[in-house]
Amino acid sequence: MGAWIGGERIHLGAEAEVISGSWHGRDAVLKKRRPRGWRHPDLDKTLTMRRMTNEVKLTIWLARMGAPVPAIWDVDIQEATIIMERIEGKPLIDILKDKEYDEELLIKVGKSIRELHRNAVNHGDLSTNNILITKDNDAMLIDLGLATREYELEGFGIDLHVLHEIFRASHPEVKGAMDLVLKGYVALDEELGEPKAAPGGMPPNADDVVKRLGQIMKRVRYHGG
Repeated sequence: MGAWIGGERIHLGAEAEVISGSWHGRDAVLKKRRPRGWRHPDLDKTLTMRRMTNEVKLTIWLARMGAPVPAIWDVDIQEATIIMERIEGKPLIDILKDKEYDEELLIKVGKSIRELHRNAVNHGDLSTNNILITKDNDAMLIDLGLATREYELEGFGIDLHVLHEIFRASHPEVKGAMDLVLKGYVALDEELGEPKAAPGGMPPNADDVVKRLGQIMKRVRYHGG
């Protein structure tokens, strides 16, 4: 950790604190998981280590595959810290609120999500806070603390449904947002072809995931969601 020089806190959430700074002279952020006081300390430490290990492994794998995630530079499991590159940009939630988006940007968001899914990784917390729009208008996916390996349609459909519900609840003024995201999601398979096998199995194709999303939405409506 001697190479780390801390700066200001940029986020304090229930799960983790995020601090800006530099690592070996490069712009970086440090993510430190926070103890959960209501859990037994030994259980909390075990769960924290397990979740951190999962996040680090999946993020490093995705970065190697060229997916739009930040690079991880240093990890200390005992201290529950991860140092990763700092990506200059704004969360999608701010971009939408400030009306700084266009149709092409939302299509790019869909393609970025599809890149994760093509690598058999479910984000697990696909909110507009966890999609970062860079200065070049690329969409990066951050905070993979709840990410999982996934091969079943349902998991990917639920991932997309989370984003759909956030658009509906928090950004109702952005007309057709989810339609544009899905347009990009399907377009990536059209550009790259069928997904290839990932460790452990074959991810489903984009059209099938979108169909499952439609089924999930019908179920939610039927049950009064």
